[in-house]
Amino acid sequence: MFIDYTVVELLAGSGGNGSVHFRREKFVPKGGPDGGDGGRGGHIILRADSNLHTLQDIRYQKKYKAENGGSGGGSRKTGKNGADVYISVPMGTIIKKEGSNDIVADLVENKQSVIVCNGGRGGKGNLRFKSSTNQTPRKAQAGKVGESGKFEIELKILADVGLVGLPNAGKSTLLSKLSSARPKIANYPFTTLEPNLGIVKYGEYDSFVMADIPGLIEGASMGKGLGHKFLRHIERNKILMFLIESQDDNPMETFKTLNEELLNFNPDLALKKKFICRTKEDTNFELSKEWSMFEEEVVVISSVTGYGLAELVSKISNLL
Repeated sequence: MFIDYTVVELLAGSGGNGSVHFRREKFVPKGGPDGGDGGRGGHIILRADSNLHTLQDIRYQKKYKAENGGSGGGSRKTGKNGADVYISVPMGTIIKKEGSNDIVADLVENKQSVIVCNGGRGGKGNLRFKSSTNQTPRKAQAGKVGESGKFEIELKILADVGLVGLPNAGKSTLLSKLSSARPKIANYPFTTLEPNLGIVKYGEYDSFVMADIPGLIEGASMGKGLGHKFLRHIERNKILMFLIESQDDNPMETFKTLNEELLNFNPDLALKKKFICRTKEDTNFELSKEWSMFEEEVVVISSVTGYGLAELVSKISNLL
């Protein structure tokens, strides 16, 4: 199951209390204060893991709590620090405070980590309060409460190429032909219900990641169809490839519809590299369509026959 959004409650551990203690040993009269400090509370740490591709692992655990710090002891003993809690998330994960647009962290590199909630500081023992005017302090600090709150965890897929198109434009078929991915393929709209990733290998050792985004329709940026749920993933793609069927009688209008939905969602998408791919050429052998109407370069392919696929991979690799 592909999960790209969840809300979790995070509670860091509280710091341990400082100790009020006096040294008592034979032959050591008036040993003085020797109460130690409390230990630090455990942090809540989120860490990116390249082996994860969905938030499913944390979707069903709504609350994470770190261990409290131990209390200080006599003989200047400091309390034990609380154990930190590590939460693994996919690369491309964004963490925000619930109800806020302020981004706490954006994890885009493998093993990148961030402390989302800091553990509380341990309280000072009475040894810390000793002075020339107060040689027998009988007070110590309580530990600080750890940070806590509800956080939105959102995944935006990291991919080199994003496939953009109307339902049944041939996105899933193309992904299945170029990679080992096996997305669902069928002859009805909205076959793809979640983004699919595939690794396309070329040359001897090179490769790039291709993402199949569920089909967009006019009004997707306003909530129509399924595409609005997954538009966020397009923001992370380096290149946008618009797939338009060869038998489409008005390809320019189709391109404008798709492009406007992207720009309505995020105007910054205008800065992305993009090109157009006319698909299903096996259904239209006469090449009777007018290709020159597009400002962007156009590549013509057939995923079924393999026509144009080598040229397509070469173009993508050059753009990357």
